[in-house]
Amino acid sequence: MTFNERFLKAKHWQLFLVTFGLPLIFQFIFMGKMSSSISSGTEPDQSTMFTFLKIYPLLILPSGLVFFGWFWSVAIGLQSKIPENVIMKVKKFKLLFSILLVYLLFINLSLPVLMNGFMTSGTEPSNSQLGLVLSIIIPLHLFSMFCIFYSLYFVTKTFKTVELQREVDFSDFAGEFFMIWFYPIGIWMVQPRINKMIEK
Repeated sequence: MTFNERFLKAKHWQLFLVTFGLPLIFQFIFMGKMSSSISSGTEPDQSTMFTFLKIYPLLILPSGLVFFGWFWSVAIGLQSKIPENVIMKVKKFKLLFSILLVYLLFINLSLPVLMNGFMTSGTEPSNSQLGLVLSIIIPLHLFSMFCIFYSLYFVTKTFKTVELQREVDFSDFAGEFFMIWFYPIGIWMVQPRINKMIEK
């Protein structure tokens, strides 16, 4: 079974559990520890909070890989079922999707390093340091948001094109666009339809 087939044939509950359920359980455990310390009348341990912020990106990395792996599998894995008369901008999707992944990996791996540096040095970042970081991160973050929305657009357009077997516009797949945008809900409705596509 190929990489794409594993995602396309996966059940909706499996994708939900890995991409949303496990990170949510981890957050509940952490928030439970924080609330118990507050209810006992003690201040939350800052080192615990920093430890959580340092390891959280690494803990959600597997769920993020599954989430974006599913995006890739729908967008690329269903291309063989696109009608011959329909042209999809696959190269544009691959470029923007790759930029998005590189940016997210950079953020998730660099933030724990920066936070650890500030913790070990015991000093707060200066205004000039914060300004430099924000001047780099904000434009990159805005562009990554564009990449996310384009990837979402391309995935839903591919999905609906295969389903209807014709050229589609946004009005045809607006519902699926918002279902996948709200992934924890939409995956329960979209993935069974993808499973049927693969079975056929």
